[in-house]
Amino acid sequence: MEHIKQNFSIKDLEHLSGIKAHTIRIWEKRYNILDPDRTESNIRTYDGDNLQKLLNISFLNSHGYKISRISKMPEEEIHKLVNRISASSSEENRARNSLKMAMMNFDSALFERVYREMRNTSDFKEVFYNVFLPLLDEVGMLWQTDTIKPIHEHYIVELIKQKIYLNIAELSPENIDESKLYVLFLPENEIHDIGLLFLHYELLRIGKKVIYLGHSLPLENMNYILSMHSNPVFLSYLTISPVNTSIQNFIHEFQETLCQKESRQLMLFGQRTKEIDKTNLPSNIDVYASIKDFITLI
Repeated sequence: MEHIKQNFSIKDLEHLSGIKAHTIRIWEKRYNILDPDRTESNIRTYDGDNLQKLLNISFLNSHGYKISRISKMPEEEIHKLVNRISASSSEENRARNSLKMAMMNFDSALFERVYREMRNTSDFKEVFYNVFLPLLDEVGMLWQTDTIKPIHEHYIVELIKQKIYLNIAELSPENIDESKLYVLFLPENEIHDIGLLFLHYELLRIGKKVIYLGHSLPLENMNYILSMHSNPVFLSYLTISPVNTSIQNFIHEFQETLCQKESRQLMLFGQRTKEIDKTNLPSNIDVYASIKDFITLI
């Protein structure tokens, strides 16, 4: 894909690289490491090449190279050194930086290249936990600070979801545990399904029986599941929904809709579960801090 030039403020560079804007200014003034443009009002702006260079400098600096030394290196030498260190040490930070560049430039070829390199040394579960999840956390922060736009977040999330679907399709567990059925769904108005999708992958990977129902599903629809299966376990991932109501109201609705005849287990995951007062939870409701914790327990 043709390189898409974008302009970034120094605060954008701080959020994307993790280097404080004050430090970037010092490095720029003292070592001339970046080549910003200036607006008519004399405000610095930086293009994608500047961002890539700063990410490389940040990587080398975090591995013990002083900025005074890095500033004297030709850019080709910086690239070679970054690649050499990446090959002999943890590649996770480097991979996340490259994936951020892929996101900023809508560069699917770069995403695929980085993904293939990660899969050469790690299985998909490790890639998701060690690279994709921290990247998604960073993306959320970048979106909140207006460093990136929703279009960037949608782009990288959809690429990651494609990999989850691909790895689900490649699973072929020989022995399915029929003792418990896990029903995965998202509440009405909840559209962020990447966490639930990966939970689907993890349950299938360890041989569990799963029904995946996807996003924005009214609770009353679950009664059809109850008419067909005797004791399903329900799992939901709460990121932005329930909207205009509390998690407690959602739990109350679950109890009223699906637990009239007998108690049904509901397992909750996601950012909004932090709002839950666990001391007052009904005994059939479980909250998990992470998918990894849950999978470890079962």
